[in-house]
Amino acid sequence: MTKKNLLDLYSEYLISSFGQTTATGLSALLNGEVSHDSVQRFLAGERHTAADLWRVVKPHVRAIESQDGVLIVDDSIAEKPYTDENDIICWHYDHSQQRNVKGINFVTCLYHNNGISLPVGFELIAKTEQYTHRKSGMKKRRSPVTKNEHCRSMLQQAVCNQITFQYVLNDVWFASAENMNFVKTTLKKDFIMPLKSNRKVALSLSSKKNGQYQKVETLTIEPMQPVTVYLESVPYALLLIKRVFTNEDGSIGIVYLVTSDTALSGNGIAAIYQKRWNVEPYHKSLKQNASLEKSPTQTVTTQSNHFFASLCGYIKLELLKRSTQINHFALKSKLYLKALQSAYVALLQLNPVRLVA
Repeated sequence: MTKKNLLDLYSEYLISSFGQTTATGLSALLNGEVSHDSVQRFLAGERHTAADLWRVVKPHVRAIESQDGVLIVDDSIAEKPYTDENDIICWHYDHSQQRNVKGINFVTCLYHNNGISLPVGFELIAKTEQYTHRKSGMKKRRSPVTKNEHCRSMLQQAVCNQITFQYVLNDVWFASAENMNFVKTTLKKDFIMPLKSNRKVALSLSSKKNGQYQKVETLTIEPMQPVTVYLESVPYALLLIKRVFTNEDGSIGIVYLVTSDTALSGNGIAAIYQKRWNVEPYHKSLKQNASLEKSPTQTVTTQSNHFFASLCGYIKLELLKRSTQINHFALKSKLYLKALQSAYVALLQLNPVRLVA
């Protein structure tokens, strides 16, 4: 059986599974037609890369791309608390939980257009360097390549792959001046990024030249009304809007967005940036519907190839969503119901003893 066929089988197994996913489990599912050893050799073989992902997803991106498309860069952590630590399964700070968690930290470049979100690039954060923390004296790990460097590399590759898009969207952790300049100056694209409330801006070019900056949170600006601002180390004007919203708990939240496209309106900036939230269901579905966190693999290679197969499983679910108009979780629920029905029929065929009260 070819490597491609095994990738198809394994990724479909990840979609179909509701528990731990193993080489033995896939072999049993296929009644031994594919041996446990074949699956294990596939997982332990050559590591799949972002270039392999592009070969898989390219025809599907070409089918949906247009100038309205956006590239979304974000990272997430697939928690693996009980797996032995190595270069990719180690401790990472999770900003959403505000604590360190053990698992695989991955960065994705996600293409979104016409309601479809497809991963076009990825990197697993490999903490290959060990060092002694100066204050605590504890042994720690770090990556020789930063997530911001991975971000720029993936965006560059997307342009090299001639993906049609207009804006780069990301969260505040990727909103550095270096990333902004890379998108605008090097890639010749535009961006919409949030700023931390303590980020300093100048309200005029003369103020910038004189070093007269003030924190964004101190500005007196009306919600959704664009204001021209200047950032330190960013040599061109940006539009800034203040967006006020109500959280689920009733509290009021404020986000400050800047864009390099000075022709946009306040509502236009907010509407385009809203597309960034499509990365959240991507992360959730990858973990829950494509079995990302349900593999007992133990080595960097097998864990990396399992991750790649999960990405392929997500892509298949997204394409099914497009053809059926049913979201990933509803599709998974339909599979679960089918599995229950099959299990019930199998139980009846075993002629279980009927209990009479």
